[in-house]
Amino acid sequence: MMQATQIESMLIALGDDTIAAHSQRYFKTAVGEYGHGDRFLGIRMPVLRQLVKQQSSIALDELRLLLTSEYHEVRIFALLALVARYQVADAQGQQQVYQIYLDHTQYINNWDLVDCSTHLIVGAYLFDKDLAPLYQLAKSTSLWERRIAMIACLYFIRQQQLGPCFNVAEILLHDNEDLIHKAVGWMLREAGKRDLAAEEAFLAKHYRTMPRTMLRYAIEKLPQPRRQQYLQGIA
Repeated sequence: MMQATQIESMLIALGDDTIAAHSQRYFKTAVGEYGHGDRFLGIRMPVLRQLVKQQSSIALDELRLLLTSEYHEVRIFALLALVARYQVADAQGQQQVYQIYLDHTQYINNWDLVDCSTHLIVGAYLFDKDLAPLYQLAKSTSLWERRIAMIACLYFIRQQQLGPCFNVAEILLHDNEDLIHKAVGWMLREAGKRDLAAEEAFLAKHYRTMPRTMLRYAIEKLPQPRRQQYLQGIA
């Protein structure tokens, strides 16, 4: 069974400077941008997913260490491994994975880290439980915890339960961050794929005041004439 230091060394050796330089720009790591200070090795997601399959027995304590790595792809590896662990764990094991996730949200600090993991851990764990932790995350001062709350709702949406999505969306309706506007709009669009009437009922109450980006994401799959009605404020 490999230890965290061995896993990190293996990933560093697989890095590609050209891919890393592109990732530094794509994930907004310059001063003043949302990913400022993050470091990339330059490893594609399919490679990371394959490595997770090969290292499925890594201990939870080692995954905790990997989650604190300075390297973005090492943290992705840890998150993908936690998702894999969650999916085969018993109830106690799932609770452990969920708690590790919430204890390390400061390291789940870019949109791809959130989006590859939160619905499969936070959403899955809370699905049949009290949703207070979900709404607490939605009210966090952390951009990433708020995004965790919104994208976690994808699990509920896929189970045909749309209420949590609309509840979290309402909390985040006037958030200041563009990455939250995009997340809310995306989840509203996903909800609309399951129940368009429910999405449009939500939009009827809020489309005139929600951020433009959020609205555009939410209505992206609607017929062009209907989209124009929303955009022109005559829906």
